[in-house]
Amino acid sequence: FARQFLMETSGKDILYGSNTGGVASASKTFYDVGPTKVGVWTCEAGSFYVASGTRQWFHVVEGVIFITDEIEGISKRCVPGDTVVLSAGWSGYVDVVEPVKKIFTVAE
Repeated sequence: FARQFLMETSGKDILYGSNTGGVASASKTFYDVGPTKVGVWTCEAGSFYVASGTRQWFHVVEGVIFITDEIEGISKRCVPGDTVVLSAGWSGYVDVVEPVKKIFTVAE
């Protein structure tokens, strides 16, 4: 998770496929076969909108992040030890309160 070993993704984020609005993020994919990717992602404090076409599972290792579903308006506070599953087509807001590190799996 050391930033110097990850690929900077500020701007167009490779995990979320959207513009992070200049919020500094970085990631590394360790497994990329067929429709499945597995890796790590880190992001500095900030907020941005996400419209994802993929299913995503992630486990928070460090930091605090809020995810807010755009349709239902429900927010979930995610802290170290939390695991979250986002369905394909999920859209909403990501608010990184404290710099976050997470392990992710994405399936297209």
